[in-house]
Amino acid sequence: MSLDGAWEFRLDPDAIGEVHGWHLPDEHAGAWVTVTVPHTFQVTPGDENYRGVAWYRRRLPIPREWSGAVVRIEFEAVFHSATVWVNGRIAGRHLRKGYTAFVLDITSLLQFGAENVVAVQTDNSFSDSMLPRARSSDWALDGGIYRPVTLLLSSPLHIEHVAVEGIPQLADDSAEYAIVEVCATYRNASASAHQMAVGLRVLEDDTGFCVLERRDLAATVVQGGATESASWSAGKVLKPRLWHFDHPHLYTLELTLYVRGNAVDQLRTPFGIRSIEVRGAHLYLNGEKVRLMGVERMAGSNPETGMAETPEWIAHDHEDLKNLNCVLSRVHWQQDRRVLDYCDRHGILLQSEVPAWGAETFAGSGAETAPDILQNGLEQLQEMIARDRNHPSIFAWGLCNEIDGQNPLAFEFARRLLAEAKRLDPRRLCSYASNSLERTPSRDVSGLMDFIECNEYFESWNPGTLADLRHTLQEIHQAFPGKPVVVSEYGYCACVPERPEADGRRIAVLADHTSIFREFDFIAGLIFFCYNDYRTHVGDKGAAATRQRVHGVVDLYGNRKPSYEALRRESSPVESVSVAGHPGALLVTVKARATIPAHRMIGYRLRGVLFGLGNIPLELRTAELAELAPGEEATVRMTFSEQQPLRIALDVLRPTAFSAYTQVWRPST
Repeated sequence: MSLDGAWEFRLDPDAIGEVHGWHLPDEHAGAWVTVTVPHTFQVTPGDENYRGVAWYRRRLPIPREWSGAVVRIEFEAVFHSATVWVNGRIAGRHLRKGYTAFVLDITSLLQFGAENVVAVQTDNSFSDSMLPRARSSDWALDGGIYRPVTLLLSSPLHIEHVAVEGIPQLADDSAEYAIVEVCATYRNASASAHQMAVGLRVLEDDTGFCVLERRDLAATVVQGGATESASWSAGKVLKPRLWHFDHPHLYTLELTLYVRGNAVDQLRTPFGIRSIEVRGAHLYLNGEKVRLMGVERMAGSNPETGMAETPEWIAHDHEDLKNLNCVLSRVHWQQDRRVLDYCDRHGILLQSEVPAWGAETFAGSGAETAPDILQNGLEQLQEMIARDRNHPSIFAWGLCNEIDGQNPLAFEFARRLLAEAKRLDPRRLCSYASNSLERTPSRDVSGLMDFIECNEYFESWNPGTLADLRHTLQEIHQAFPGKPVVVSEYGYCACVPERPEADGRRIAVLADHTSIFREFDFIAGLIFFCYNDYRTHVGDKGAAATRQRVHGVVDLYGNRKPSYEALRRESSPVESVSVAGHPGALLVTVKARATIPAHRMIGYRLRGVLFGLGNIPLELRTAELAELAPGEEATVRMTFSEQQPLRIALDVLRPTAFSAYTQVWRPST
């Protein structure tokens, strides 16, 4: 049951709320105001720069018939610390982890058949004991309950968590079958032992067709009060439909607990069957060598909502990413579940990251990394993997960003997180975004990672020329010849007086640097930075809720700059569309790009819309394109009856219906 909506709220600048009993159910001080959760006060006029304690409260009627059930409350994220009370008694704390979800069992604190009060104390003060550390980050640190809240109702014997992986057994680039592996954690909250059995079904997400069913996975006794985990190789899915950014096929795992033949709990989670691996200096998706491109989005940048993003705004931005031909991206911190769901269903490969940013992460640590920083990083990594590992869109875990990977403290920090990520999720790739590869790259902790990530800002943040860029890439490859390189950031930021906003310069950097990257086959991915101008407490433009870095191809409100179309064209797997003939016999030739971004184009279509006088669309034609490998081309014929059109708009459409390339043909005068 969603607990989004109306909550009471108040700031607590003197941190007196707990002493004064603001968490108690009979507290009736008049300073509370009504807000809508998800909520952040960082976009409220007058409170934009507030750092400190704030409180939320909600009255919650609990039906008497729920007695005997287990009731839990899930906060998808609170920035950055939360202490939760129910009816004046503490339910739990989630401290200094502002982007990961947490769940609290509140059953014993509830009054069934009565009104209950949930109170949440939050804190968004800068902290030296968490990641991002203190003021080191360069993005919006918006306080509050800024993601959804949910009440979870279940039987005493229930599934707490399930991890599922579909592993295709590839022959060339197809799969005869996939092995489904499941790890479930279940809990018996009652005092009595229960004889339990486990059943499983795997369903095609779009058709509902069952492709795998088991009723005999386990038969075991679960003791009262016990929490246990079990793993199974659940069986095979024959002829699986593989997840791909152009073909984002999903399955649903349905796991059910039975007691004496009766279903007592069920958990459903979507997942995908796909393979992402490194072979030498290349990335392979489902057995196919791919070279991919995209752009990073900085969430929370709309001044109207901040980090408390609406579903509509999340969809708006990610539809824009898809229109930009973004199939590869990364994010600086753990994302809203709705973002990951979008990427799963529409096809964006995403690297989700622990928000360890900048060399200041280790400032003043002495000979060893501060234990609280390392522990915080490990906990954020563990919570990120536990919640998000079933998402097929997540191709890699990002461990940190621009930490100076040749610093011994940073090196050991990244090594420890890498070991933990591999322990928890051994098949998924791991890397970190490095800005310390320009000199002696072989000394960088990048060498431990599955692939190399390089943040590249020649001609912008960093001095140097295009020749220096070319030389640096060659040195990185020489240091790590057996690993692919993903350029995890590049672009142009108007962030200092000597670099004023000049979108033409952004377009030039995009074109010139991308051209050099295309010279090297070991470059497996490019991520332009960034999609949007973004809100940040260290911004050099704007004030209050519009304090920002001007770095994007759209502004804070999503308005497109000229660089938007330049990025869309550079990121397309289509190199060109050429047109010959006349409307009665229009010959359209589509050429696939031979170099990055380069991948097989399967299931693409050509759409032509003829516009007549008054710019009125008069005719629509579509044609299937033959499968195109990188560098290949195909010609299709389109026939229109109108012989004197104003123009014909031609779009190459992905199987997901997003346009990958637009060409407008006009008759010669």
